[in-house]
Amino acid sequence: MQVVDELLPYLLMRPVGLMGADTNLKSLRPAQPMQDMTPKEIVVELDKYIIGQNGAKRAVAVAIRNRWRRRKLEEEVAREVYPKNIIMIGPTGVGKTEIARRLAKLTGAPFIKIEASKFTEVGYHGRDVESMIRDLLDQAINMVRAEMAEEVRVKATDAANERVVDLLLPGFNSDVKGNSGYVPVEQSEERRQHTRSRLLEQVKAGRLDEREIEMTVSSKPQTSVMFASMGLDQMDPDMANMFERMIPEQSQTRKLSVKDARNVLIEQETDKLLDKDKITTEAINRTENSGIVFLDEIDKIAVNSSGGKQGGPDVSRQGVQRDLLPIVEGSVVNTRYGSVHTDHILFVAAGAFHVASVSDLMPELQGRFPIRVELSALTREDFVRILTEPDNALTRQQQALLGVEGLKVTFDDDAIDAIAELAAQANTTLENIGARRLMTIVEKVFEEVNFDAPERVAKGDETFSVSADFVRQQVASIVQDEDLSKFVL
Repeated sequence: MQVVDELLPYLLMRPVGLMGADTNLKSLRPAQPMQDMTPKEIVVELDKYIIGQNGAKRAVAVAIRNRWRRRKLEEEVAREVYPKNIIMIGPTGVGKTEIARRLAKLTGAPFIKIEASKFTEVGYHGRDVESMIRDLLDQAINMVRAEMAEEVRVKATDAANERVVDLLLPGFNSDVKGNSGYVPVEQSEERRQHTRSRLLEQVKAGRLDEREIEMTVSSKPQTSVMFASMGLDQMDPDMANMFERMIPEQSQTRKLSVKDARNVLIEQETDKLLDKDKITTEAINRTENSGIVFLDEIDKIAVNSSGGKQGGPDVSRQGVQRDLLPIVEGSVVNTRYGSVHTDHILFVAAGAFHVASVSDLMPELQGRFPIRVELSALTREDFVRILTEPDNALTRQQQALLGVEGLKVTFDDDAIDAIAELAAQANTTLENIGARRLMTIVEKVFEEVNFDAPERVAKGDETFSVSADFVRQQVASIVQDEDLSKFVL
């Protein structure tokens, strides 16, 4: 056994060749599972990040709960229960997009947010509306794969550790057997197993993570990236798959640590253990029955009835509405993974509707959004709550950022009131951009502090208190100067 122990350091220093199939070294994380939350529980969670807008919160909470209720019905009945699509109306910066973002994290369902202005009528420059369903399915594929990968992660990790040991001991088995005239075969096999077991323990313990391994990594370029300007995502799925088969794999020799190499091997072993057909089937099922599409800026494709124009961009806007109609009401979209039925996908649309109104949309499209919720403009009191109540409040973010420098920041109550008052005043006298105004106000207040923070701490000044006078001193003059405020705020 002493001979084997002496051989270990030598074996571990030898460069090893490795064929890899994926250069992605990120760990696999499972998507958050679908939560069977009650409407009140959903609203409580949304309240942690969004102030006010109770009508919109209740509407989306009921819509999500109805998805859960439908899953409990008999199949024949559930087939006839269609989602009640929602359209949210309100000025910018009042929480429409934030509600959608938080809703996606709460539900764990396939979710995509996309702007309606990205689409144009077929024949015009831009993406076609079916691409959002393909993107939604891609999200579902990633979610299901991550969940199934987590289930086999232990088995994949064990297999990857074994492969690392094999690569760290190239040819050791044949070398020992070559000396069978001096060492009995039984003893050589015992030594080999002892060496493997000791090496495997070190690999699992992470003691060899910094050891370098020379790898030949094989990867296949993503056609969706290579042909993005050609609109590959809008091609026929069979044509897209043909392009992928035509592009050969590319090999690259790299030196990676054992830790990184093991991550590559875990990815490879995971791919072997996963059933791709099962992933695709489950992802399509989730997309069709639990998918949520947040269609933002829908007012940008509405044609103002007072315009009466028949040319220019209005043609494209009407074309987008016509293309959206079959997707929202229910149709079949062909993707590279198979056909997706959109009948039971929940669509949540949102828009400011400053110029146009909901009635300017096509009557057929309006009818596909039976639930309409109007979000109110934010007041000074709302701004105070936004600055103090949410877990991700701007004031807490600023305190955390400057805390990294070693500077402890505190806010006086009158300072919070001053920031809220100035934001409300700016929204009244200038363009109303809602809560987004707070970000510009807070950044202006801390402009000098953020710049001088390292020097302050170096001089021993480790605390800073924000007062109402300091806030007004930094911002008030700019708010009063309307011409300058257009560029700053």
